[in-house]
Amino acid sequence: MGLSLFFFSFRCLILWLLLLYFSVLAHFTCCVQSLCRDDERSALLQFKGTMIINKFASSEPSVYPKVASWKVDKDCCLWDGVTCNEVTGHLVKLDLASSCLYGSINSSSSLFHLVHLTWLSLDDNDFNGSKIPSAIKNLSRLSYLSLYNSNFSGQIPSEVLELSKLETLDTTFNFNLELQNPSLRSLVEKLTQLKVLYLGHINISSSVPDILANLSSLTKLSLKGCHLKGEFPAKIFQLPNLRMLSVRFNPDLFGSLPEFQNNNHLEELRVASTSFYGKIPHSIGNLSSLQTLDISSCSFSGLIPPSLGNLTKITYLGLANNTFSGELPIALGNLSSLEGLDLFENDFSSHDFRSLSWMARYSKLTSLSLSATNLVGEIPSWLMSLTTLTILHLSTNGLNGSIPSQIRNLTQLKELALNSNQLQGPFPSGLYYLQNLDLLYLDSNNLSGTVDLGMIASKLINLENFSLSSNKFSLLTNTNGDTKFPKLRRLGLGYCNLNKFPSFLQNQHQLVDLNLNSNKIAGKVPRWFLNVSVDSLQNLNLANNLLTGFD
Repeated sequence: MGLSLFFFSFRCLILWLLLLYFSVLAHFTCCVQSLCRDDERSALLQFKGTMIINKFASSEPSVYPKVASWKVDKDCCLWDGVTCNEVTGHLVKLDLASSCLYGSINSSSSLFHLVHLTWLSLDDNDFNGSKIPSAIKNLSRLSYLSLYNSNFSGQIPSEVLELSKLETLDTTFNFNLELQNPSLRSLVEKLTQLKVLYLGHINISSSVPDILANLSSLTKLSLKGCHLKGEFPAKIFQLPNLRMLSVRFNPDLFGSLPEFQNNNHLEELRVASTSFYGKIPHSIGNLSSLQTLDISSCSFSGLIPPSLGNLTKITYLGLANNTFSGELPIALGNLSSLEGLDLFENDFSSHDFRSLSWMARYSKLTSLSLSATNLVGEIPSWLMSLTTLTILHLSTNGLNGSIPSQIRNLTQLKELALNSNQLQGPFPSGLYYLQNLDLLYLDSNNLSGTVDLGMIASKLINLENFSLSSNKFSLLTNTNGDTKFPKLRRLGLGYCNLNKFPSFLQNQHQLVDLNLNSNKIAGKVPRWFLNVSVDSLQNLNLANNLLTGFD
């Protein structure tokens, strides 16, 4: 009797649990089915109907048309790029970045019926030069708005300033977009919750308002290429939460680097191609989180402080095209995370290249530019250990000796510029191993011997920019009929003892720059030569030959 009662109770328990399970499942299914709201589904489909899917409207490698999968018979909250609030069902996030959308947009667009949106990205589409519609103010809940590279134009409307909850605003790479009336100052005064402000490459044409320093929550600020002018407020460098600051490509903007405190959290600092001036302060070493420092093409001067060696997290250091003097501090050898180092065109003291052996510690370096830095002596053997290099520029120095055969170790190189030195010896066979090269400049040296262009064509199949001009070479130009010469953009064969036009030029239709000056080419310019690169050629130098006219 007791055992039967136990089994009866057990079966009741199982039955009750099953009923509970199916009740919860039915409730969940009901909620999922009803999550998508009809008016918002309709608004999305109407917006889709106003757009054309065009693969050329987006440029990112991973592009695909998200809206192509939107179907009437499916829950719109499950559509690609759409996110709904799990409780209310309202559409709160719409991510249409890189969706191949092409077409115009205006205030009548159903997009602005989605009034519960808090997050909207239209990045990397083509809205055909549309103005940002004033109806953007309907999306008053937005905290995130990104229109990056979307081909909007005209003045940013004042209605954007009514989006008082915005924390992120990105209008970068809309080259015909303006922020003048309202102004940058007006935007900063109204959008006080901003954490991320990217306005790169839109036309602002004003000074930078000092009230930007009041945005204490700001973490990222990009005003690159905005036609800014006047003095940059130094207090902005000291914003307590700032991680990234870029004002590069504003040649009429000036200022200087301030003293940096230990509690500064900057990770990325770019003022390249501005009129910033002065010295790098010793306190730069306090920026312990810094990963990128680019102050190239400015008016900085003085010595490079050894305290830069404290920035052990830095991956890119750009000091090029300034007037820095003195010697490079050995402390820079501490920057073991460096991937890019650009020092070209400065007034450093003349120094033997071999003395920079501390650079051999840069095991992650992919780009090294030391052109016009007063280097002398031979190309050192330690340089051949930097096998991760893809860019190596050593032009316009006083380097001598031969190009070492160990250059073959640098198999990742895409650019090698050794021009305008005093290098001697033959064309090194080690260069044939560098099959990733798209740029090879050896011009204006004392190199000599015979160079087989057919061998270069068969080995360096990715070449686009190639110059041997102003050496003592003799060229073998009769490439084998089966040899397909790379499609070149720039070719320099001046002072190379040529006595005729190289036949491989007949198949070169992408040349932008061709230099054949100071050879021994005699007679008439052949008829086929006039068809070479007729649409692309911008510079042609045939001076100092023995030409008599055109065929």
